[in-house]
Formats: sequence, C-alpha cells, structure tokens
Amino acid sequence: MVDASRRSFLRDLGLGAATLPFLANLPSLGFANQGRRKQRLVVMFSPNGIVPGTFWPDEQGESFALKKSLEPLAPFREQLLILNGVCDKVRGDGDSHMRGIGCLLTGIELFPGNIQGGSDTPAGWASGLSIDQELRNFLQRNPETATRFGSLEFGVLVPERADTWTRMSYVGPNKPVTPIDDPYQMFNKLYGQQQDREHLRSVMDGLREDLAKLRRVVSVEDRQLLDEHEGFVRELERELAASDESLGHAVPRLEPGAKEENDNMPRISQLQIDLLVNSFAQDFARIATLQHTNSVGGAKMRWLGVEEGHHDLSHKPDSDEDAQSKLTRINHWFCEQLAYLARRLAETPEPGGTGSLLDNTTIVWTNELGKGNSHTLDNIPFVLVGGGLNFRMGRSLKLPKVPHNRLLISLAHGMGHTIDRFGNPDFCAAGPLSDLT
Repeated sequence: MVDASRRSFLRDLGLGAATLPFLANLPSLGFANQGRRKQRLVVMFSPNGIVPGTFWPDEQGESFALKKSLEPLAPFREQLLILNGVCDKVRGDGDSHMRGIGCLLTGIELFPGNIQGGSDTPAGWASGLSIDQELRNFLQRNPETATRFGSLEFGVLVPERADTWTRMSYVGPNKPVTPIDDPYQMFNKLYGQQQDREHLRSVMDGLREDLAKLRRVVSVEDRQLLDEHEGFVRELERELAASDESLGHAVPRLEPGAKEENDNMPRISQLQIDLLVNSFAQDFARIATLQHTNSVGGAKMRWLGVEEGHHDLSHKPDSDEDAQSKLTRINHWFCEQLAYLARRLAETPEPGGTGSLLDNTTIVWTNELGKGNSHTLDNIPFVLVGGGLNFRMGRSLKLPKVPHNRLLISLAHGMGHTIDRFGNPDFCAAGPLSDLT
C-alpha cells in the first residue's frame, strides 16, 4: 500500500521513478515509518577465533580494561557489552568451522551432506533459518516496521563458492543467503538496476531536476536530508569508480581452497560499511549482516605486515609468540572495522527521531570459533555495541557457559519479538539471558 501511494505521489508531482529511493525516509511526506522508535540489528562476522589473552577483559561489570584486540572500541565504552562464556553447544555433522558458522545464527544442526571438512563427518546446510531472517520476517509482517528490503546481507571478500564454510544467514532449512560482497552490486540493488557503470556515474544528473521539485514540497529538515543523501551518492559514485579501477575487476574472488590475498580488503570493508549506514539512514532495512571473508578464511593482511594466511596462522600453537601477536593484530583490525561502523552510526542523526543511528542500532560482532588452534566452540566472542536492543551496556560479563541459543532469543526479545525458543529447543529451556536488561 505504501509503495502504491509513493508511486501515485511521483506521478502527481511529475517525478521519475528513480526518485523513489529518496522518499523512503522523509517524515514530512508521511512515508517514513514513524509509529515507534526504529530498532536495528547488525551482525558482523570475522573468522578463525581469537587470542583469549589479548581479547577478553580480566574484570567483570562496569569497571573493565580493554585489551589490545578491543582497544578500538574505547570511544564506545558506555555503549559496549562484552559477553564471555557464550558457547555453541550444537553438535552433529560437520567440523567445528562448518558448525561454527552454519549454526552461529541458526542455533540448530547441519543437515547430513557431502561437504567434507577436517577429520569430522561431512555435512550440508543448516536445518533452520537464522535469527537475522527470523527478525526480518517479524518486522516485515508489521506495516509500521516493514521496510523496502527487510534485511541486507553485506560481504567483504566472501568466496563465490557456495558451501557450509561461506554462508551464515539462512531464510529457511537448506536455504542459505549469499551475501553481496561487491559494493557496486549492492549500490545497484539499493538505487536501481543500471546495467553499466557509465549510467551509474551519470544517474544523479538525471535526478537533479526531480530532486529540485522534491525540495519545494518537503520540510526544511527533509531538504537537508536530501542534500546529504545526494552528496553521499555523488561521493559513492566517485569512490566506486576509483575502487573499480584499482581492483581491475568487478568482484574480488577467492577460488575454492586457495588462499588469495586481496590488498583492497580495507577499502571494500569501508565502502560496504558506508553503504550499510546509508541504507539504515534511508530506512531501506533494519536488519543487516556484514560478513568479512568466511569460516577458514585465508586472507593475507599485508597492510598489517602479515604475510601468512589468517587460517594458517590461527592453527599455530599458543607458544608461537609471533603468530599470537599477528593474530591479535588481525583481530584488532577487525575491531577497527566495528569501531568505524559504530562511529559512522553515531555521527548520523536518527532521521525523524531523536539521538543517532547508533542509539537505535545494536551491532553484534562474532566469530565461528572461540579459539582457532583448538577449534573450540566454547566462549564464542560476542561483543555488542549500541542502544538498539535496550540492553544495559557499558559492561563486561562472564557467563557460566550458556548456550548461544539463549543469546539469540535475547536478541529477538530486544527487538520486541518475544519467542521462547530458537534453533534446537534442547538449548532454550532457560529462556533469554537474564542479565542483559
């Protein structure tokens, strides 16, 4: 119904269809979903476990010190919740890397299959949907919370090959979601179906007249939002063109089993984060995932002075101080990506509301393993930033090895979706975690 009214508005005002994305979040036109506070959730993934000694704070409660891996989050200390002791207790087919990512957001076993990993049994896809898609469905059922896309799945150097190691989001049993890891492709999804980059580079020229018409009928505040939006699109066109030239091809690819390096990973990560923040500001979606590489990801982070592949390094023993130092450096870099996302959300005012996007968004940073060389599924890192779920932030907690299904239920409750189970019901009996709100 909303889409129909928007199309009628465009027709009556004589605007082109390309202007439609710009209307999505303009309160003075009545198109923005203003019925209640917008709540948003982002799940950010990085692979191959952590170095516990340089990651987890020693202290519990509100007085805690951030160690090297988490230092970039210092500016967001009051909006930070660090959860130690959350464990993936789902077992069954597949190796720890496969179950680690395949069960991470689904909380349920993998199907039997023919994908062989490690020394464990082969496995297939997850046998249930993931919490991000559960929440997407919940929000899309209500006209007050429904958005254009519902959810957006961003990737950074995620392999094109489709197997259990490369997918964490599922719309249902045996139905993995492929993240979009090309910023141009994501931009195309958000802003139209242009078939060539020359058209994309000039699209704003065709919109200028329509945007001028819009400015005459919206509020002063919305004019500012349109100006900011237009500026973002122009800057992104320039950045995408430059990124395309430096990459030399449209989509960074990692062949199955190969440990390819890609020195453009930092730039791609930043572009995707910028797109994610803009999509939230325009209310294109309220649920997003941001997947950096994949389970057993072998990125070579030369920009950090690390020549070895990430996965290979994660297998080194604790006694290898050089490897542990490099792994800490890698996780510090991933944390910088989280901090950049938090900063971009914090500096973006909530359109039509109060505070910032970060005040109404919670980012969950997680991993498929608790520790790379042991392949443990205990103490999976879960670091939360932002006020979207009304959790009590500014704390570091040590939990008594609780099933991660209970955290997934807690995320749903924080979004107003009061389910009593998610994934394998054997791990849901105690309900949501009790000390988060």
